[in-house]
Amino acid sequence: MNFQLTEAQNMVKDTAYKFAVNEMEPIAKECDREERYPKELLKKARDAGLLGVFVPEEYGGPGFGFMEVALVTEQLSRVDLGLCAVVLTTTFGSENILFFGNEEQKGNYLPLLVNGEAVSAGAYTEPDAGTDVAATKTRAVREGDEYVINGNKMFITNGTVCDWMVVLCVTDQEAEKRHQRQSLILVESDRKGVAATKIRGKMGIRASDTAEISFEDVRVPAGNLIGQEGKGFHQLMHFFDVTRTMVAAQGVGLAQGALDKTVRYVQERNVFGKPLAFNQGVQFQLAEMATRIELARNVTYKAAYEIDQGRIDPKLNAMAKYYSGEMAVWVCDKALQLHGGYGYIDEYDVQRYYRDAKVLEIYEGAKEAEKLTIARRLF
Repeated sequence: MNFQLTEAQNMVKDTAYKFAVNEMEPIAKECDREERYPKELLKKARDAGLLGVFVPEEYGGPGFGFMEVALVTEQLSRVDLGLCAVVLTTTFGSENILFFGNEEQKGNYLPLLVNGEAVSAGAYTEPDAGTDVAATKTRAVREGDEYVINGNKMFITNGTVCDWMVVLCVTDQEAEKRHQRQSLILVESDRKGVAATKIRGKMGIRASDTAEISFEDVRVPAGNLIGQEGKGFHQLMHFFDVTRTMVAAQGVGLAQGALDKTVRYVQERNVFGKPLAFNQGVQFQLAEMATRIELARNVTYKAAYEIDQGRIDPKLNAMAKYYSGEMAVWVCDKALQLHGGYGYIDEYDVQRYYRDAKVLEIYEGAKEAEKLTIARRLF
């Protein structure tokens, strides 16, 4: 097995980190404090070639794989997880168009994302249907050449800033198997009956837009169906199997950023007449932080690499997300502790890393759901 990145991958990685330092770091505190979604950042990300990394060349993208997505995600997350989400989730949900959409849908929608002309969203979670995706209640009833959609979605990334969203709906309530009742339908956000309410007061990733969505007699063309009717649940599981590597990479990057800041801090902070870094107990903690990050990085890279080889392993992807998320929470806790009282105030970035980390154990499948995925495949 070759652990060396290619020249192109190293270039993508370096580009992403330079972008994060030059364009994200100067506005990270402001966007966090104000819960502001900086749409102007998307134009800069477009110019840097960081939008729609996975989109094939025939649809205007760079045509990279999910290994490159992981590399970009890791480097952006080193600086700020919320702003990383602003850039990376521009295409969120539209992976389903690439995986299951027809050529017309791919040609109409994917180029807009790469060009920074549009933002997409994935509307899956509901107030009473989070991890239990099959419990979705949002209905899409076929009436002639249209679907009429009614229901509510919760915690939707890009909900108030998106141009369209891929919505999980029940299209056949009477299907014998509950996993055959759902379908994925593309809904433009400016359609009559769509209402989005921004969720404020989040613990972390405050720059990333999160919303509650309601659909009241929303009519969309039947041609907005993505893939086959009744296959929505299975399509969504495939989507999660792939995108969980992105969340795992967020954990790796966030933890690495917290470690970077802590290493600098302990060399500058003097305690009992010498730098804190001289303390052997501190060195041991830093060593363990670095070791856990490297372990998470390896399992994440392997999972992303396997996807690009056409060997999607839900167990491995779940391991990557579960371990990386838990590792990031642990590392950020250690990083804040080593900063002492300074780590608890807004002036120091480590408190933001600490707040941001927790969501990695929750979204795109809570860590308990990842453990279930792993355990089921052991049997």
